[in-house]
Amino acid sequence: MKVKIKGQTGQELFESVRCLIASGELKEGDALPPVRELAAEVGVNRNTVAGVYQRLVKSGLAETKGRLGTRVKSRQSSQQQDGITETKLMDLADGNLRKEWFPSLDQLAAKAQLRQFVYGEAPILPEIERFGREWFKDICPPNMGLSITSGAVDSLERLMSAHLLPGDQVIVEDPCYLGSSTAIKLAGMHPVGVSIDSDGMVADELESKLSKGARAVLITPRAHNPTGCCYSKQRAEAIREVLSRYPNVLVLIDDHYALLAEQPYYNLIAENSMYWGVFRSVSKGLGPDLRLAFVAADPVTTERLQSRLTIGMNWVSRILQSLVITALKSDSIDQQLQVMSQHCRQRNQWLIEALEANGLSIQGPVEGVNLWVPVNGDPQASAYELSKHGWLVRPGSQFDIDGKALGLRVTTTKLSQELALQLAKDIVSACT
Repeated sequence: MKVKIKGQTGQELFESVRCLIASGELKEGDALPPVRELAAEVGVNRNTVAGVYQRLVKSGLAETKGRLGTRVKSRQSSQQQDGITETKLMDLADGNLRKEWFPSLDQLAAKAQLRQFVYGEAPILPEIERFGREWFKDICPPNMGLSITSGAVDSLERLMSAHLLPGDQVIVEDPCYLGSSTAIKLAGMHPVGVSIDSDGMVADELESKLSKGARAVLITPRAHNPTGCCYSKQRAEAIREVLSRYPNVLVLIDDHYALLAEQPYYNLIAENSMYWGVFRSVSKGLGPDLRLAFVAADPVTTERLQSRLTIGMNWVSRILQSLVITALKSDSIDQQLQVMSQHCRQRNQWLIEALEANGLSIQGPVEGVNLWVPVNGDPQASAYELSKHGWLVRPGSQFDIDGKALGLRVTTTKLSQELALQLAKDIVSACT
Protein backbone atom coordinates (compact mmCIF):
# COMPACT_ATOMS: atom_id res chain seq x y z
CA MET A 1 0.00 0.00 0.00
CA LYS A 2 1.34 3.40 -0.95
CA VAL A 3 2.07 5.66 2.04
CA LYS A 4 0.67 9.17 2.10
CA ILE A 5 3.09 12.04 2.61
CA LYS A 6 1.22 15.18 3.65
CA GLY A 7 2.05 18.87 4.05
CA GLN A 8 2.04 22.26 2.40
CA THR A 9 5.39 23.54 3.69
CA GLY A 10 8.85 22.10 3.79
CA GLN A 11 8.64 21.64 7.56
CA GLU A 12 5.29 19.85 7.34
CA LEU A 13 6.56 17.51 4.62
CA PHE A 14 9.72 16.76 6.60
CA GLU A 15 7.73 15.94 9.74
CA SER A 16 5.32 13.79 7.73
CA VAL A 17 8.15 11.65 6.37
CA ARG A 18 9.80 11.53 9.79
CA CYS A 19 6.57 10.25 11.40
CA LEU A 20 6.08 7.65 8.66
CA ILE A 21 9.60 6.33 9.31
CA ALA A 22 9.10 6.35 13.09
CA SER A 23 5.80 4.46 12.79
CA GLY A 24 7.27 1.87 10.46
CA GLU A 25 4.99 2.73 7.54
CA LEU A 26 8.14 3.72 5.68
CA LYS A 27 10.74 0.99 6.18
CA GLU A 28 14.49 0.86 5.65
CA GLY A 29 15.29 0.88 1.94
CA ASP A 30 11.83 2.11 0.88
CA ALA A 31 11.92 4.61 -1.98
CA LEU A 32 10.47 8.09 -1.49
CA PRO A 33 8.36 9.42 -4.38
CA PRO A 34 10.26 11.22 -7.14
CA VAL A 35 10.50 14.97 -6.46
CA ARG A 36 8.28 15.91 -9.39
CA GLU A 37 5.64 13.34 -8.45
CA LEU A 38 5.41 14.35 -4.77
CA ALA A 39 5.38 18.06 -5.63
CA ALA A 40 2.41 17.55 -7.97
CA GLU A 41 0.60 15.34 -5.45
CA VAL A 42 0.73 17.81 -2.53
CA GLY A 43 0.64 20.97 -4.68
CA VAL A 44 3.97 22.60 -3.82
CA ASN A 45 7.00 23.77 -5.78
CA ARG A 46 9.50 21.08 -6.78
CA ASN A 47 12.28 23.05 -5.07
CA THR A 48 10.40 22.72 -1.78
CA VAL A 49 10.35 18.91 -2.08
CA ALA A 50 14.00 18.83 -3.20
CA GLY A 51 14.89 20.86 -0.11
CA VAL A 52 12.97 18.44 2.11
CA TYR A 53 14.82 15.48 0.64
CA GLN A 54 18.17 17.22 1.16
CA ARG A 55 17.25 17.83 4.80
CA LEU A 56 16.23 14.19 5.26
CA VAL A 57 19.62 13.10 3.90
CA LYS A 58 21.54 15.53 6.13
CA SER A 59 19.62 14.39 9.18
CA GLY A 60 20.46 10.75 8.45
CA LEU A 61 16.90 9.63 7.75
CA ALA A 62 17.38 9.09 4.01
CA GLU A 63 20.12 8.56 1.48
CA THR A 64 20.46 9.23 -2.21
CA LYS A 65 20.95 6.19 -4.44
CA GLY A 66 21.58 7.76 -7.85
CA ARG A 67 19.11 6.41 -10.40
CA LEU A 68 17.35 4.57 -7.58
CA GLY A 69 16.31 7.91 -6.12
CA THR A 70 16.06 8.86 -2.44
CA ARG A 71 15.41 6.03 -0.02
CA VAL A 72 14.89 5.57 3.70
CA LYS A 73 18.32 5.02 5.15
CA SER A 74 19.23 1.55 6.34
CA ARG A 75 20.55 1.34 9.88
CA GLN A 76 23.96 -0.25 10.37
CA SER A 77 23.72 -3.88 11.38
CA SER A 78 25.48 -4.69 14.64
CA GLN A 79 26.24 -8.10 13.15
CA GLN A 80 28.68 -6.44 10.77
CA GLN A 81 30.79 -5.03 13.58
CA ASP A 82 33.79 -6.88 15.00
CA GLY A 83 33.16 -9.40 17.74
CA ILE A 84 32.69 -13.07 18.51
CA THR A 85 30.23 -14.86 16.21
CA GLU A 86 28.20 -17.92 17.19
CA THR A 87 29.62 -20.37 14.69
CA LYS A 88 31.08 -23.85 14.41
CA LEU A 89 33.69 -22.49 12.00
CA MET A 90 37.17 -21.36 12.99
CA ASP A 91 36.38 -17.70 13.72
CA LEU A 92 39.01 -15.55 11.99
CA ALA A 93 36.60 -12.63 11.59
CA ASP A 94 36.20 -11.24 15.09
CA GLY A 95 39.07 -8.71 15.13
CA ASN A 96 40.00 -9.74 18.70
CA LEU A 97 43.25 -10.34 20.48
CA ARG A 98 43.28 -13.39 22.72
CA LYS A 99 41.94 -12.87 26.24
CA GLU A 100 44.88 -14.64 27.85
CA TRP A 101 47.27 -12.07 26.38
CA PHE A 102 45.74 -9.14 28.29
CA PRO A 103 46.92 -8.03 31.75
CA SER A 104 45.07 -9.51 34.75
CA LEU A 105 42.47 -7.02 35.94
CA ASP A 106 42.56 -8.50 39.46
CA GLN A 107 46.29 -7.90 39.73
CA LEU A 108 45.91 -4.46 38.18
CA ALA A 109 43.19 -3.43 40.64
CA ALA A 110 45.33 -4.66 43.56
CA LYS A 111 48.20 -2.40 42.48
CA ALA A 112 46.12 0.67 41.60
CA GLN A 113 45.54 3.37 44.20
CA LEU A 114 41.77 3.54 43.82
CA ARG A 115 39.70 6.11 45.68
CA GLN A 116 36.35 7.81 45.43
CA PHE A 117 36.06 11.16 43.69
CA VAL A 118 33.44 13.89 44.02
CA TYR A 119 32.07 16.66 41.82
CA GLY A 120 34.47 19.53 41.30
CA GLU A 121 37.71 17.57 41.17
CA ALA A 122 39.84 17.74 38.04
CA PRO A 123 38.40 15.47 35.30
CA ILE A 124 41.87 14.26 34.25
CA LEU A 125 44.25 12.72 36.77
CA PRO A 126 47.62 14.52 36.85
CA GLU A 127 49.48 11.25 36.22
CA ILE A 128 47.35 10.58 33.13
CA GLU A 129 47.99 14.06 31.78
CA ARG A 130 51.75 13.79 32.34
CA PHE A 131 51.87 10.42 30.59
CA GLY A 132 49.79 11.70 27.65
CA ARG A 133 51.90 14.79 27.10
CA GLU A 134 55.08 12.73 27.18
CA TRP A 135 53.53 10.20 24.74
CA PHE A 136 52.68 12.87 22.17
CA LYS A 137 55.50 15.37 22.66
CA ASP A 138 57.62 14.16 19.72
CA ILE A 139 54.78 13.92 17.19
CA CYS A 140 52.62 17.00 17.91
CA PRO A 141 53.20 20.77 18.03
CA PRO A 142 54.22 22.09 21.47
CA ASN A 143 50.97 24.08 21.86
CA MET A 144 48.87 20.90 21.80
CA GLY A 145 46.07 20.36 24.26
CA LEU A 146 45.29 16.99 25.85
CA SER A 147 41.91 15.37 26.50
CA ILE A 148 40.72 11.94 27.61
CA THR A 149 37.82 10.13 25.94
CA SER A 150 36.16 6.73 26.12
CA GLY A 151 38.04 5.04 23.30
CA ALA A 152 38.94 5.58 19.66
CA VAL A 153 35.43 5.75 18.19
CA ASP A 154 34.34 8.09 20.98
CA SER A 155 37.33 10.29 20.10
CA LEU A 156 36.29 10.33 16.46
CA GLU A 157 32.69 11.24 17.30
CA ARG A 158 33.71 14.06 19.64
CA LEU A 159 36.31 15.49 17.27
CA MET A 160 33.80 15.53 14.42
CA SER A 161 31.13 17.18 16.55
CA ALA A 162 33.64 19.88 17.55
CA HIS A 163 33.88 21.17 13.97
CA LEU A 164 31.51 19.43 11.54
CA LEU A 165 27.81 19.52 10.74
CA PRO A 166 25.39 16.86 9.42
CA GLY A 167 25.86 16.54 5.69
CA ASP A 168 29.60 17.26 5.76
CA GLN A 169 31.91 14.90 3.89
CA VAL A 170 34.64 13.04 5.77
CA ILE A 171 37.40 11.44 3.72
CA VAL A 172 38.37 7.93 4.87
CA GLU A 173 40.63 5.17 3.63
CA ASP A 174 38.76 2.81 1.32
CA PRO A 175 38.30 0.05 2.50
CA CYS A 176 37.44 1.53 5.90
CA TYR A 177 37.12 0.23 9.46
CA LEU A 178 33.44 -0.50 10.13
CA GLY A 179 33.35 1.30 13.47
CA SER A 180 34.62 4.53 11.91
CA SER A 181 32.34 4.51 8.88
CA THR A 182 29.35 3.67 11.05
CA ALA A 183 30.13 6.52 13.47
CA ILE A 184 30.39 8.97 10.58
CA LYS A 185 27.09 7.86 9.08
CA LEU A 186 25.25 7.90 12.41
CA ALA A 187 26.43 11.49 12.90
CA GLY A 188 24.61 12.37 9.66
CA MET A 189 27.87 12.88 7.77
CA HIS A 190 29.07 11.18 4.60
CA PRO A 191 32.22 9.04 4.42
CA VAL A 192 34.05 9.59 1.13
CA GLY A 193 36.51 6.90 0.15
CA VAL A 194 40.09 7.34 -1.05
CA SER A 195 41.80 4.13 -2.10
CA ILE A 196 44.93 2.91 -0.33
CA ASP A 197 47.89 0.90 -1.48
CA SER A 198 50.73 -0.69 0.50
CA ASP A 199 52.08 2.80 1.43
CA GLY A 200 48.80 4.37 2.54
CA MET A 201 46.15 6.69 1.12
CA VAL A 202 46.73 7.66 -2.52
CA ALA A 203 47.71 11.34 -2.44
CA ASP A 204 46.28 12.30 -5.86
CA GLU A 205 42.87 10.88 -4.95
CA LEU A 206 42.98 12.72 -1.63
CA GLU A 207 43.64 15.99 -3.47
CA SER A 208 40.71 15.33 -5.80
CA LYS A 209 38.25 14.67 -2.97
CA LEU A 210 39.44 17.69 -0.98
CA SER A 211 39.00 19.93 -4.02
CA LYS A 212 35.34 18.89 -4.13
CA GLY A 213 34.60 20.23 -0.67
CA ALA A 214 35.33 17.52 1.91
CA ARG A 215 35.57 19.05 5.38
CA ALA A 216 37.67 16.44 7.20
CA VAL A 217 40.02 13.52 6.61
CA LEU A 218 40.48 10.45 8.83
CA ILE A 219 43.79 8.60 8.55
CA THR A 220 45.09 5.43 10.24
CA PRO A 221 48.90 5.68 10.22
CA ARG A 222 49.63 2.12 11.41
CA ALA A 223 47.83 -1.24 11.55
CA HIS A 224 45.02 0.00 9.34
CA ASN A 225 41.85 -2.01 9.76
CA PRO A 226 41.08 -3.99 7.61
CA THR A 227 44.31 -4.10 5.57
CA GLY A 228 47.11 -3.83 8.16
CA CYS A 229 48.70 -1.07 6.04
CA CYS A 230 51.31 1.23 7.62
CA TYR A 231 52.10 4.60 6.00
CA SER A 232 55.57 4.97 4.52
CA LYS A 233 57.67 8.06 5.16
CA GLN A 234 57.38 9.11 1.52
CA ARG A 235 53.59 8.73 1.49
CA ALA A 236 53.26 10.69 4.73
CA GLU A 237 55.23 13.54 3.14
CA ALA A 238 52.96 13.47 0.09
CA ILE A 239 49.84 13.54 2.30
CA ARG A 240 51.19 16.52 4.28
CA GLU A 241 51.91 18.38 1.05
CA VAL A 242 48.32 17.87 -0.13
CA LEU A 243 46.87 18.88 3.24
CA SER A 244 48.98 22.04 3.31
CA ARG A 245 46.80 23.35 0.46
CA TYR A 246 43.67 22.86 2.59
CA PRO A 247 44.56 24.31 6.02
CA ASN A 248 40.93 24.58 7.17
CA VAL A 249 40.25 20.84 6.75
CA LEU A 250 39.98 18.92 10.02
CA VAL A 251 42.75 16.28 10.14
CA LEU A 252 41.98 13.25 12.33
CA ILE A 253 44.66 10.63 13.07
CA ASP A 254 43.54 7.30 14.56
CA ASP A 255 46.71 5.72 15.96
CA HIS A 256 44.76 3.00 17.77
CA TYR A 257 47.60 0.45 17.69
CA ALA A 258 50.19 2.75 19.30
CA LEU A 259 50.71 0.63 22.44
CA LEU A 260 51.66 -2.43 20.36
CA ALA A 261 53.15 -0.82 17.26
CA GLU A 262 56.65 -1.56 16.03
CA GLN A 263 56.37 0.26 12.72
CA PRO A 264 57.41 3.94 12.96
CA TYR A 265 54.88 6.76 13.22
CA TYR A 266 55.21 9.39 10.49
CA ASN A 267 53.58 12.78 10.93
CA LEU A 268 50.57 13.31 8.65
CA ILE A 269 49.55 16.81 9.79
CA ALA A 270 50.66 19.78 7.68
CA GLU A 271 52.44 22.62 9.48
CA ASN A 272 49.64 25.05 8.60
CA SER A 273 46.73 22.73 9.48
CA MET A 274 44.48 24.76 11.77
CA TYR A 275 42.40 21.94 13.21
CA TRP A 276 43.71 18.49 13.98
CA GLY A 277 43.51 15.66 16.49
CA VAL A 278 45.61 12.55 17.12
CA PHE A 279 44.02 9.86 19.27
CA ARG A 280 45.53 6.76 20.81
CA SER A 281 43.39 4.16 22.53
CA VAL A 282 44.72 1.77 25.18
CA SER A 283 42.09 -0.87 24.37
CA LYS A 284 44.24 -2.86 21.94
CA GLY A 285 46.93 -3.48 24.51
CA LEU A 286 45.07 -3.45 27.84
CA GLY A 287 41.69 -4.85 26.79
CA PRO A 288 38.48 -3.48 25.24
CA ASP A 289 36.83 -2.81 28.62
CA LEU A 290 39.62 -0.42 29.63
CA ARG A 291 37.97 2.00 27.25
CA LEU A 292 40.14 5.09 27.34
CA ALA A 293 41.89 7.13 24.68
CA PHE A 294 44.36 10.02 24.82
CA VAL A 295 43.57 12.86 22.41
CA ALA A 296 46.17 15.47 21.44
CA ALA A 297 44.69 18.36 19.47
CA ASP A 298 45.10 22.00 18.54
CA PRO A 299 44.01 24.52 21.23
CA VAL A 300 40.66 25.39 19.64
CA THR A 301 39.67 21.74 19.19
CA THR A 302 40.84 20.89 22.71
CA GLU A 303 38.71 23.66 24.20
CA ARG A 304 35.65 22.41 22.34
CA LEU A 305 36.32 18.82 23.38
CA GLN A 306 36.80 19.68 27.02
CA SER A 307 33.68 21.83 27.14
CA ARG A 308 31.74 18.60 26.53
CA LEU A 309 33.78 16.60 29.04
CA THR A 310 33.20 18.83 32.04
CA ILE A 311 32.21 17.60 35.48
CA GLY A 312 28.51 16.84 35.72
CA MET A 313 28.27 15.69 32.10
CA ASN A 314 30.39 12.80 30.85
CA TRP A 315 33.98 12.84 31.97
CA VAL A 316 35.92 9.58 31.82
CA SER A 317 35.85 7.69 35.12
CA ARG A 318 38.89 8.58 37.22
CA ILE A 319 38.81 5.08 38.68
CA LEU A 320 39.28 3.80 35.13
CA GLN A 321 42.04 6.37 34.65
CA SER A 322 43.72 5.04 37.81
CA LEU A 323 43.67 1.49 36.46
CA VAL A 324 45.02 2.59 33.08
CA ILE A 325 47.88 4.69 34.43
CA THR A 326 48.85 1.89 36.83
CA ALA A 327 49.12 -0.43 33.83
CA LEU A 328 51.00 2.08 31.68
CA LYS A 329 53.60 2.72 34.39
CA SER A 330 54.14 -0.98 35.14
CA ASP A 331 57.38 -2.54 33.91
CA SER A 332 55.85 -6.02 33.95
CA ILE A 333 52.88 -4.93 31.85
CA ASP A 334 55.22 -3.10 29.47
CA GLN A 335 57.02 -6.42 28.95
CA GLN A 336 53.64 -8.11 28.49
CA LEU A 337 52.74 -5.59 25.79
CA GLN A 338 55.99 -6.34 23.99
CA VAL A 339 55.22 -10.06 24.07
CA MET A 340 51.68 -9.37 22.80
CA SER A 341 53.09 -7.33 19.92
CA GLN A 342 55.44 -10.19 19.07
CA HIS A 343 52.56 -12.68 19.13
CA CYS A 344 50.61 -10.57 16.62
CA ARG A 345 53.60 -10.04 14.35
CA GLN A 346 54.52 -13.74 14.44
CA ARG A 347 51.04 -14.90 13.46
CA ASN A 348 50.86 -12.42 10.61
CA GLN A 349 54.25 -13.62 9.44
CA TRP A 350 53.22 -17.28 9.59
CA LEU A 351 50.31 -16.61 7.28
CA ILE A 352 52.30 -14.33 4.95
CA GLU A 353 55.02 -16.95 4.54
CA ALA A 354 52.47 -19.74 4.04
CA LEU A 355 50.64 -17.73 1.37
CA GLU A 356 53.89 -16.89 -0.41
CA ALA A 357 54.83 -20.57 -0.39
CA ASN A 358 51.56 -21.17 -2.23
CA GLY A 359 52.21 -18.44 -4.79
CA LEU A 360 50.26 -15.53 -3.20
CA SER A 361 52.32 -12.47 -2.24
CA ILE A 362 51.26 -9.97 0.43
CA GLN A 363 52.48 -6.38 0.07
CA GLY A 364 53.97 -4.85 3.21
CA PRO A 365 54.89 -3.78 5.72
CA VAL A 366 51.75 -4.70 7.64
CA GLU A 367 50.94 -4.61 11.32
CA GLY A 368 48.07 -5.37 13.66
CA VAL A 369 45.73 -8.28 14.33
CA ASN A 370 44.38 -8.56 10.77
CA LEU A 371 45.85 -9.52 7.42
CA TRP A 372 44.37 -8.50 4.06
CA VAL A 373 44.38 -11.29 1.49
CA PRO A 374 43.64 -10.34 -2.14
CA VAL A 375 41.26 -12.61 -4.05
CA ASN A 376 39.96 -12.85 -7.60
CA GLY A 377 36.27 -12.15 -8.06
CA ASP A 378 33.54 -11.55 -5.52
CA PRO A 379 34.91 -11.43 -1.91
CA GLN A 380 31.55 -12.62 -0.55
CA ALA A 381 31.75 -15.71 -2.75
CA SER A 382 35.35 -16.26 -1.67
CA ALA A 383 34.40 -16.05 2.00
CA TYR A 384 31.62 -18.57 1.36
CA GLU A 385 34.03 -20.95 -0.33
CA LEU A 386 36.38 -20.71 2.65
CA SER A 387 33.50 -21.45 5.01
CA LYS A 388 33.15 -24.83 3.28
CA HIS A 389 36.69 -25.53 4.49
CA GLY A 390 35.79 -24.53 8.05
CA TRP A 391 37.03 -20.92 8.13
CA LEU A 392 35.06 -17.78 8.99
CA VAL A 393 36.62 -14.60 7.55
CA ARG A 394 35.29 -11.16 6.61
CA PRO A 395 34.73 -10.34 2.93
CA GLY A 396 36.29 -7.06 1.86
CA SER A 397 32.93 -5.85 0.57
CA GLN A 398 31.85 -5.20 4.19
CA PHE A 399 34.47 -2.45 4.38
CA ASP A 400 33.70 -0.76 1.05
CA ILE A 401 32.99 2.97 0.87
CA ASP A 402 33.17 4.04 -2.77
CA GLY A 403 35.35 1.35 -4.30
CA LYS A 404 35.15 -2.44 -4.42
CA ALA A 405 37.72 -4.16 -2.24
CA LEU A 406 38.75 -7.48 -3.74
CA GLY A 407 40.07 -9.10 -0.62
CA LEU A 408 39.39 -10.90 2.63
CA ARG A 409 40.19 -9.69 6.13
CA VAL A 410 41.66 -12.48 8.24
CA THR A 411 42.14 -12.01 11.99
CA THR A 412 45.34 -13.96 12.62
CA THR A 413 45.53 -14.03 16.42
CA LYS A 414 44.10 -17.57 16.76
CA LEU A 415 46.47 -19.09 14.22
CA SER A 416 49.24 -21.53 14.98
CA GLN A 417 51.93 -22.15 12.37
CA GLU A 418 50.21 -25.39 11.40
CA LEU A 419 46.80 -23.71 11.03
CA ALA A 420 48.37 -20.92 8.98
CA LEU A 421 49.77 -23.48 6.54
CA GLN A 422 46.39 -25.14 6.13
CA LEU A 423 44.55 -21.83 5.81
CA ALA A 424 46.94 -20.62 3.10
CA LYS A 425 46.36 -23.79 1.06
CA ASP A 426 42.58 -23.41 1.40
CA ILE A 427 42.69 -19.70 0.43
CA VAL A 428 44.71 -20.39 -2.70
CA SER A 429 42.60 -23.39 -3.75
CA ALA A 430 39.22 -21.83 -3.02
CA CYS A 431 39.61 -18.10 -3.67
CA THR A 432 42.21 -17.40 -6.35
